[in-house]
Amino acid sequence: MRIHSNSFQHRQRLPAEFAAGQATADGFGFAPNRNPHLAWDEVPEGTRSFVLLCIDPDVPTVPELVGRADVQIPEHQVRADFIHWVVADIAAEVREIAAGSCSDGVTAHGKRDPAGPQGARQGVNDYTGWFAGDPDMAGDWYGYDGPFPPPNDLRLHRYFFRIFALDVERLPLDARFTAADALHAMHGHVLGEASIYGTYSLNPSVKG
Repeated sequence: MRIHSNSFQHRQRLPAEFAAGQATADGFGFAPNRNPHLAWDEVPEGTRSFVLLCIDPDVPTVPELVGRADVQIPEHQVRADFIHWVVADIAAEVREIAAGSCSDGVTAHGKRDPAGPQGARQGVNDYTGWFAGDPDMAGDWYGYDGPFPPPNDLRLHRYFFRIFALDVERLPLDARFTAADALHAMHGHVLGEASIYGTYSLNPSVKG
């Protein structure tokens, strides 16, 4: 399988258009938060559906340091995954998702019923947990919500878009599911996989 995007180049910076956060005149704020264009081909024979994930594996593991003006999060700090998007049951004939077709703007408390490929189901992303204690933002964040890495982080974050071809048409998932649920459900059903990643940072000292 192969996957590509017209919205960004593999291993290059994502435009702020496809992020949730960006630099502003008075600091940092929300960005357009549009999903990037994605397309895939060379699909394995017997494919009956696809699963799509977007994962940032570079998230700091000490949340108390995030956003502080008096400290820089060291590049070598232990990191964890942060899920930005999980889509299951994408029909076998689908080969492309248009830019901005699934997300266009940040929705406080999360999108209730995000747009997406017909028949597909979108799970909750990890902003659900991140905003859980914020009464202005808390909720179930379904669908795509893009990068908003800590402005004080010295590591360049990577955002992996992974597409999986499955031999089943529909996964046994609850209405509210996570990426971990999807990965568990598709175990033993993966015929092929492809990935691409873009990078993003809000720290002006981080290059690449």
